[in-house]
Amino acid sequence: MAGRLYLVPTPIGNLGDLSARAAEALAGADFIAAEDTRVSLKLLNHLGLKKPLTSYHRHNCADAGPAILRRVLDGQTCALVTDAGTPAVSDPGQELVALCVQNGVEVISLPGPCALITALTVSGLPTGRFTFEGFLPTNKKNRQAQLESLLGETRTMIFYEAPHKLRATLEDLAAAFGPERRAALCRELTKLHEEIYRATLGQALERYDQQEPRGEFVLVVEGAAPAAPEEVSPELALARVSRLRRQGLGLNQAVKAAAQELRMPKNQLYSLALEAENQEE
Repeated sequence: MAGRLYLVPTPIGNLGDLSARAAEALAGADFIAAEDTRVSLKLLNHLGLKKPLTSYHRHNCADAGPAILRRVLDGQTCALVTDAGTPAVSDPGQELVALCVQNGVEVISLPGPCALITALTVSGLPTGRFTFEGFLPTNKKNRQAQLESLLGETRTMIFYEAPHKLRATLEDLAAAFGPERRAALCRELTKLHEEIYRATLGQALERYDQQEPRGEFVLVVEGAAPAAPEEVSPELALARVSRLRRQGLGLNQAVKAAAQELRMPKNQLYSLALEAENQEE
């Protein structure tokens, strides 16, 4: 009988954020697949656990993934961890999950620490709809293409960035979205020197032109303002109502459907349609 793959979130800074369930999953696993075994060993020592560790990261996942799968298919339970945060979010854990799912292995994801959600909720920007973009491509052409695809994005956008690349990323974001776009720069989340800096992209760029960025960053950027709906001519609106009427809809139903489709006030369209029908009579 096949074993299971547990996705175990680890603290992004504060060890107190490790849940009891996460500790239980680590204790119950036959082995642990870790992004950096040295980092994970410190966590296990903190918990007083001794478990076999195997390396699984971006540079060896093509070989390590199938090897882990074989062990799980043989009945072993694996706990997958990253250095910090939730596995399979902006890391190769997603490929191991896909491999296990394709082979009928049960995958269990535990809720827990996640830098992008922590940053989003503290940013002060809209949280109802958002898009996670992870790390921008290092290739200039691909980077530009990704930013261009986001020019009309109205949802709040979340990016990860390393300190040595922060200035260049802020320059690119300000050039793409404008220096007045609001943002929150979340640094060293849950750690001793945690800092949330809320400003415009232009202000953030000016700040880090004057001081050296330190620590890992999550950038939360305001989405674009929704585009104003195009004005619909009365003739076009009435033509749509007429077509719906010919399909058998009553006046109220036709006006309601056309108003929703054309994004115009229902009362305004009803008055136009009623006047047009009276003139026809």
